[in-house]
Amino acid sequence: PEDAAALEATSKVSFGYVLSGDIEVDETSRQGLSGLGKVLMTRTAVNPGKPQGVDIVKDEIAFFPILYWPVLEDAETLPDAVIAKIDAYMKEGGLIIFDTRDYGQGGVNALPIGGKSGNALQRLLAKLDVPRLEPVPEAHVVTKSFYLLSSFPGRWDGGNLWVEAIADTGSKARVSDGVTSIMITSNDFAAAWALDERGRPIYQVVP
Repeated sequence: PEDAAALEATSKVSFGYVLSGDIEVDETSRQGLSGLGKVLMTRTAVNPGKPQGVDIVKDEIAFFPILYWPVLEDAETLPDAVIAKIDAYMKEGGLIIFDTRDYGQGGVNALPIGGKSGNALQRLLAKLDVPRLEPVPEAHVVTKSFYLLSSFPGRWDGGNLWVEAIADTGSKARVSDGVTSIMITSNDFAAAWALDERGRPIYQVVP
């Protein structure tokens, strides 16, 4: 079974999402990354595989270039072995998007992100070797990845997108051409990306 999962994850570019244990949140993550894949197939040469749910404790994460991580209020501190696995993933080229999804319910722009999931995010990141972070600066590589972007809305519009600071000459971002290993948002990206089987948005965005 482990070999089958590895083959499925590596036969095409595949996005992973961290399973939260909440059925609705996990389904939104799946629908969001699936919707993102549909747009990529329409507008680029990328033909991604199906997004895969990941048990962050048990599963291998090295197969996925991007992990989307919805942060729940009751998220618990991770074991040291899992922290080491996540740290290695980020330092070897993987990108994790932590999404507290709570800007519309009181999330704020400052770090650590406030709102309902702020403390949960702090617990998750407490032992992780997180680089210095900053809101996406003007002309950062992520502002011109495909579209030219000046903001990064999701289901909510207004929260900052935090990335690895490139002003720090010792940061990994500088030696990786500005590519960040971590993003933190409160805008609920997956809900904005989520499409139904007919390609229609599932969730209303605000505004």
